[in-house]
Amino acid sequence: MIEKIKIVIVDKDDNIIGHKYRDDLIPKKDIYRVTALWITNSKGEVLCAQRSFNKEHNPGKWGPAVSGTVEEGETREENVYKEAEEELGIKDIKFEIGPKYSTLERPNTKHFRFTQWFLAKIDRKAEDFKVQKEEVEQVKWFSKKEILRIAKEDSRFFSSGIKYWIKLFLNK
Repeated sequence: MIEKIKIVIVDKDDNIIGHKYRDDLIPKKDIYRVTALWITNSKGEVLCAQRSFNKEHNPGKWGPAVSGTVEEGETREENVYKEAEEELGIKDIKFEIGPKYSTLERPNTKHFRFTQWFLAKIDRKAEDFKVQKEEVEQVKWFSKKEILRIAKEDSRFFSSGIKYWIKLFLNK
């Protein structure tokens, strides 16, 4: 039997107010915490991960290299380390804390969340990452120019947060 784990629930100011099982979340009411890892290399490319086709949210779409939902008793930093190791086989990464944004103002979102971004630079071939097939189909390095072009040509290629990544990381 799979152990159910509660996730952190926060208020509109990102203060912890409780914990719930994911299945018990009330859409457009409950707010939870997520982490995401924005990985670049020395060429300025961005590592993106294609989500598993079995995922509930954005199946088969390309998204940040690593992302995860913060669980009860876990800090954001602990979560991003855990997810990086589980999803890509990365251990002992050095990262810096990046921007935090929420989906509270996104009119078409089903679930409200605060995403804390972490930033890391890793020089490794895409095929050298050990992807967790339950979470990730594959990873690939994209140039910033390539991400901007694909996002403009096919809005369904990337996960729904693409316009926020562009604003946060690519329009600088």
